[in-house]
Amino acid sequence: YEDVRLEEAQWPELKPKTPMGQIPILEVDGTMLCQSNSMARYVAKLAGLAGKTPLEQARVDMVMDAMVDMLMKYLYQVYYEKDESRKADQKKEYVEKYMPPFLTNMNKLASDSGHFVGDELTLADISFYNLTTWVEGNLKQSLSVDEFHNLKKVMDNVTANPGIAKWLKERPETPY
Repeated sequence: YEDVRLEEAQWPELKPKTPMGQIPILEVDGTMLCQSNSMARYVAKLAGLAGKTPLEQARVDMVMDAMVDMLMKYLYQVYYEKDESRKADQKKEYVEKYMPPFLTNMNKLASDSGHFVGDELTLADISFYNLTTWVEGNLKQSLSVDEFHNLKKVMDNVTANPGIAKWLKERPETPY
């Protein structure tokens, strides 16, 4: 694949050519796909990371949808808040009140082996790692995932994957 990063000045020309006027996009054989989770599911199917059965695939989707819920809560409660004093209060509430029950529930969904679905790495594990680390980076503090045995194993399994470890080490810096 080719990882194409845009300069801000390039976006106005590309925008009307995209399916929904937004990025990221994935182009496959001349067909553009958008929406991050749709692209992730497509690639996961090609890579054997989508779940082996329809029920496993539904469990992957369930975890991914839960992660979208976590992300949206963060974005609307903290990230988009303009008032810095209110933002600090919202951040504290998010970290101290929202995240502990969320992580408790996610920990119940993950197995002792550190997988959300089956005994192999799936998109569910990668999605959990990706969005958790993204939110932590934006909060500039830990969400205390390490306090949850199964979730810590999920995180460790994702970063132990040779392809993912290589990408994490070599990926370009990006603000998003």
